[in-house]
Amino acid sequence: MNMRTQWSVLTIATGLAAGLLTGCGSESGGTGDSGSNVVLGMSDDVLATDPASGYDPGSWLLFNNVFQSLLSFPNGATEPEPDLADECSFADSRTTVYECTLKKGLKFSNGEDLTAKDVKFSFDRMLKINDDAGPAIMFPMLDNVETPDDTTVRFNLKYADATFPSKIASGAGAIVDESSYDADGLRKDGEAVGSGPYKLESFGKDEAVFAVNDNYKGPAEVDNEGITLKFFHGKQDALKKALLEGEVDVAFRGLSAGAISDIETDTSTASGVELVDGTGAEVQHLVFNMNDPVTGKIGVRRAIAHLLDREALVDEVYQGTATPLYSIIPAGITGHNTAFFDTYGARPSKAKAEAALRADGITDKVELTLWSTPSRYGPSTDQELEAIAKQLNDSGLFDAKVKSVPFTQYEKDIAAGKYGLYVKGWVPDYPDPDNFTSPFFGKGNVLDNNYTNKTITGDLLPSTAAQSDRSATEQEYAELQNLVAEEVPLLPVWQAKQYAVIRQNVYGLEYCLDASTVFRFWEISKD
Repeated sequence: MNMRTQWSVLTIATGLAAGLLTGCGSESGGTGDSGSNVVLGMSDDVLATDPASGYDPGSWLLFNNVFQSLLSFPNGATEPEPDLADECSFADSRTTVYECTLKKGLKFSNGEDLTAKDVKFSFDRMLKINDDAGPAIMFPMLDNVETPDDTTVRFNLKYADATFPSKIASGAGAIVDESSYDADGLRKDGEAVGSGPYKLESFGKDEAVFAVNDNYKGPAEVDNEGITLKFFHGKQDALKKALLEGEVDVAFRGLSAGAISDIETDTSTASGVELVDGTGAEVQHLVFNMNDPVTGKIGVRRAIAHLLDREALVDEVYQGTATPLYSIIPAGITGHNTAFFDTYGARPSKAKAEAALRADGITDKVELTLWSTPSRYGPSTDQELEAIAKQLNDSGLFDAKVKSVPFTQYEKDIAAGKYGLYVKGWVPDYPDPDNFTSPFFGKGNVLDNNYTNKTITGDLLPSTAAQSDRSATEQEYAELQNLVAEEVPLLPVWQAKQYAVIRQNVYGLEYCLDASTVFRFWEISKD
């Protein structure tokens, strides 16, 4: 997800074959006749209620609960399964035609029928609007959508893409009601009409209220009477206080590493709450502008790679809530290797860093600015970059400093090429290694770092995208990661763990924290 306005999430190989997909969950009418209303606190904001625009973790949390897609990722699943659809499959061996048959009797939360025309409208609308902060960037392969009848949807692709089912199973595949949305513009009234387990009752600056959708027809079984989502706008201490005082039942996305550590170790302070952790694939990288007069030099980039001490960084700044990352595809995702570990080692080496600089003709101290934006990647980001700058300066080879700016300025300056070295985070859109590679090195590079490699863009990305057996792509993804480690257009730093902290009368969070990054409201219950 956009370094999604986001780097936003998690990814695992789908291993999707070209056969029919059959749902495994029981159908639910969304009665919500068990449990109570649950109050969820989050330091992230929800930037959009219209799925043609939102491309950030907070917005996708809303989309995954208010809207349905043709396919979705059930709890613990690594392959998408039918949701709105009865079945979906590639209709040709080249994986360029994908067809879905809808369930019968589908309705939106407003009572309007949901048909194939709404599916076509949703995709056509998203691509036509092509919002800068939206998910249209995920569908360069989509040529057109056909609807032979009310229950059949046919996607014609410009080129083979075996990951297409995973993409439409994400928040980018949310289906909206044609009668409630403008085909040419975004909805800006803070309302939403979908067919998911919940309907959006209200949306304001400080909270959103979700009620159970009685018209829902899908695999989810709702275990509560509704969700109130409170926004803490990056104020992590306020979120922690609200949790400990019982004002919120669940804290998700936003507690600081220190707060999580306190909760884990200080039972007197954190009485009445407990930590739930799960699989995570959110990653963070240092990104190098390849046209910058300093970081454009391979010797500088390799020297930094030799000096970065990830273990110390994770311990000192993130207190064990992340793990060192040595490649662009995180652990737990098909194709992951340890290319940067193999090339630069786990421990810093001044001698090797100095040799890299001298090989590039650099004999003086390297003056360098590391750019940060805590308003997007959290208050620990500045602390992290200060720690990295200190590691560089302690070598005697660099004169590094850190500058921190608001996110809006940060993104504009990156696009204008003003920064040589900056931080980016990524939360995957769908569980496949493609989502950790194509956005960074393919068309529409979200890094904005002026890096291109013809072997990656011309051979490896098209070849891996066309392979329906995702496990068969490991060798090519290894080659891709090794090329990146050699040329260092970015430097992987850490891979985050997923956490939620709950009151002791709250249950089901273990079903919300898996590699799909779908936070399932319906799994949460409270007594």
